[in-house]
Amino acid sequence: MKKQILIVGSGFSGMWAAVSAARLSALEGNNGLKIAVLAPAPELRVRPRFYEEKVSTLVAPLGGLFDELGIEFIAGSAESIDVNAKTVTWLDASGGKSVVSYERLVLATGSQARRPPIAGLAEHAFDIDQLESAQAFEAHLDSLAAHPVSAQRNTVVVCGGGFTGIELATELPARLRARFGADTQTKVIVVERGAVIGGRYSEALRKTIEDASRELGVEWRLNSEIEAIDEGGVTLKNGERIASSTVVWTAGVEANALSQQISDDRDSQGRLIVNENLQVVQHPDVYATGDMAHAKTDDVGNTALMTCQHAIQLGKFAGHNAAASLLGAEPYPYRQVNYVTCLDLGAWGAVYTEGWDQQVKSVRDEAKKIKIAITNELIYPPAADRAVAFAAADPLAKFV
Repeated sequence: MKKQILIVGSGFSGMWAAVSAARLSALEGNNGLKIAVLAPAPELRVRPRFYEEKVSTLVAPLGGLFDELGIEFIAGSAESIDVNAKTVTWLDASGGKSVVSYERLVLATGSQARRPPIAGLAEHAFDIDQLESAQAFEAHLDSLAAHPVSAQRNTVVVCGGGFTGIELATELPARLRARFGADTQTKVIVVERGAVIGGRYSEALRKTIEDASRELGVEWRLNSEIEAIDEGGVTLKNGERIASSTVVWTAGVEANALSQQISDDRDSQGRLIVNENLQVVQHPDVYATGDMAHAKTDDVGNTALMTCQHAIQLGKFAGHNAAASLLGAEPYPYRQVNYVTCLDLGAWGAVYTEGWDQQVKSVRDEAKKIKIAITNELIYPPAADRAVAFAAADPLAKFV
């Protein structure tokens, strides 16, 4: 009877974990492994691009790839995990309940926006965290053109000045002009509790974000927090009122709630703390990867971020190591020393940095070309071709 690796999630990390496990099984000449992916649909949702237009197109099918590599797909959503019985209970689209067993479990269910108990946040704020919510936001923007012209209609408030907030805010001036007309006076305001723009980033990167914001007309409210949100706008804790028909929440993410079902240590974002082989320490048959894993990237104290860049490599290592543990092969300790960022800045262009100290290497049009290459090509699934897919899934192959 074949030994099963069950991968929960088909995002960047889950998809690559499946391909990497299939790769090692093929290299070892072993047909005794069964690799299965449990997810609602056989697709990769290209979440890093959800700040863009036409979000419904930002989905890549995985059925052909899985078929080519002999990876089983189970259409459903994980409900509960029993690490003692080594089973996962899951629900199908109709709510029917089933149980699947495993020898090795790879948790790759990602993350979601963290929504604190702010008055009106749940009822009145949009987000671009998931495909459905990003589609709802886009539909709302489309509907605004039919509203009477007003400062409230023409103002968007972005709550949170991290990478997602910055990319959305700098993209919005063009998105609003496309709907309201090139001469319409619009306003995009970022509410950020930090004292400076991009306070977590290098000085050179902060200055670039400031320059782009200034040129695009994006305003910042620094040292500010949201007190309440209603259908007419937001109230800040300092008493300022901003009239807006569109409030978008981008402030913080946390690991999927399935991590709470595993009895082990977590970080402040709910990620399971894993060893160098990406195993959950108290449950070595369970591997956490992507946004579910708190993993060291190197030997100088850096930790994987909740980004596509890290999720892809974490998935490759997790899949390889889960398969290796069943095949008697050597695991690969997870390492991802190289770190780059490429931040889209709307019509201004983009900014590309290298290293954990975020040295700015290119800006504007040159950086925009890099950004497009990354988000339109590099992060997409490989072709449904064994040789191509297996070459790309090698954890030790150069990625960035």
